[in-house]
Amino acid sequence: MPTENINIESEETEGQLAIDVYQDDENIYLIAPIAGTSPAEVDVSITDEVVTIRGERKSGHSATSEQHFVEECYWGPFSRTFVLPVAVNSEKAKATLKNGLLSITIPKDARSKTKSLKILSE
Repeated sequence: MPTENINIESEETEGQLAIDVYQDDENIYLIAPIAGTSPAEVDVSITDEVVTIRGERKSGHSATSEQHFVEECYWGPFSRTFVLPVAVNSEKAKATLKNGLLSITIPKDARSKTKSLKILSE
């Protein structure tokens, strides 16, 4: 059966970024793989409630779609917004990019730290 190249035109969409988010007693940690970007190509903004990561992955080659055998990697703009589950101190947040992995550490606000209550009997 002959195959046809189907060319569907679509608007360029922004890719969504995969993230892992976890916590300990002191901090919220956000980890995102963003290979193919440099720190200058990534923007991280943090409020007391939301973390937003924006950037762009550049392919590093000039091959067209017709020249590819396989084209699975996403190249282009990406973003991700995450609503933080607890109050944080955004002023003391830190971000690093090492080996294609973005790591963000956000200290919890003192008000949001878990406190165990002793139950008194009456």
